[in-house]
Amino acid sequence: MDFRNAIDESLSWASRWFDYAVTPWFYQAAIIVVLFLVAKLAAQRIEPLVENRARQIKGHPGLLRVVVALLRRTDWILFTVFLLAALVLMRAVTWPSRTHFIYIALSLSLAWLFASVLSRIVRNRFVARALAWLTWIYAALVILGIDDDAATFMEGLAIPLGAVRLSALMVLKAALLLIATVWLAVVVGKYIDERVRVSEELTPSIRVLVGKVAKVGLVLVAGAIALSSVGLDLTALTIFSGAVGVGLAFGLQKVVSNFVSGMIILLDKSIKPGDTISLEGTFGWVRELRARFVSVVTRDGREYLIPNEDFITQRVINWSFSDNLVRLDVNFGVSYDADPHKVSELAIKAAMSVGRVEADRRPVCWLTDFGESSLNFVLRFWIHDPQQGLTNVRGRVLLALWDAFRENGIDIPYPHREIIMKPDGGAGKSGGR
Repeated sequence: MDFRNAIDESLSWASRWFDYAVTPWFYQAAIIVVLFLVAKLAAQRIEPLVENRARQIKGHPGLLRVVVALLRRTDWILFTVFLLAALVLMRAVTWPSRTHFIYIALSLSLAWLFASVLSRIVRNRFVARALAWLTWIYAALVILGIDDDAATFMEGLAIPLGAVRLSALMVLKAALLLIATVWLAVVVGKYIDERVRVSEELTPSIRVLVGKVAKVGLVLVAGAIALSSVGLDLTALTIFSGAVGVGLAFGLQKVVSNFVSGMIILLDKSIKPGDTISLEGTFGWVRELRARFVSVVTRDGREYLIPNEDFITQRVINWSFSDNLVRLDVNFGVSYDADPHKVSELAIKAAMSVGRVEADRRPVCWLTDFGESSLNFVLRFWIHDPQQGLTNVRGRVLLALWDAFRENGIDIPYPHREIIMKPDGGAGKSGGR
């Protein structure tokens, strides 16, 4: 009797599970899980084969980036294709209502695939992932038909700030619009900056100024448009922004000072890319002007980031401000036995033999002083490429002077002392110890 009851209970349990398994939503869920696992396994074999072909794309970095983004989601692409095939097949043999669960899964997978691939255009990984998840969540709410309920719930989560009612929905919309508009403004600003930099009709300073104004201006306009689009009254934030502005003014004083100094430098064209400058012992050429600093590259390859404020408040030597011609002085001395007229002539010829010395402006050599042990001269010559260095050209001129003086028997004196020893006659003759 007990054995028969156990059999009846087992058959009843199996019957209930069979009825449960043939329900539309259960077998649809089973189909979705099976297709997802099959897509995962198939992607492991297909992705390496397709990736090797994709790596052969040359000269199209944008296309390669999109292709790689699609390859990283091969499993989702296959899963979407399998779901679409299952949906078409099942609707051909059964009622559409029995495929509703698969249709929702297909819509959600398509939304995630679109959002994840589209977010790859953003290079920042954190921002890209956040954008993908927010886009997919919104699409999921629309697909499930609960977007209105979710919006009502988020609208109820609000904090009154004076005349402004700040809700969670408003913050979310503002964040999404702000990210989208600022990103678009940055892209457009970079495009304008690149177009201006290659323009030959503008001076280097004007190119940098136009690029900076375009970038900053577009970002500010994008922020204002985003906040206004969500219904946020910007005038209501005047008091709050004023209080915050006072605090930021103290904390960002140097930053603002450097930014304004950079604008002044660009407007008065005192420093521009390519200039050769000297500042507090730093000698080099200006590589780039930024909003906060100036990039100066020295002859030894070091790159100094000098704040813009230093170029306004300190003494700066711009070797190429009006033109690239720079005069250099080399001081030297010769023996008193040498003819100063011949020395001057030899020094001028030696300077002109150096390639970097300007030939159009003839060097000059002057006798400057009758020194303690030498005739002192100064040799002055011009160069037109100070960015190539000053010490090296001085060294070449000195070597040319050395060779010329050696060939003509002119000595270069060096310090020496003569010690005269005299006998001490007084100490030996004096008596008395």
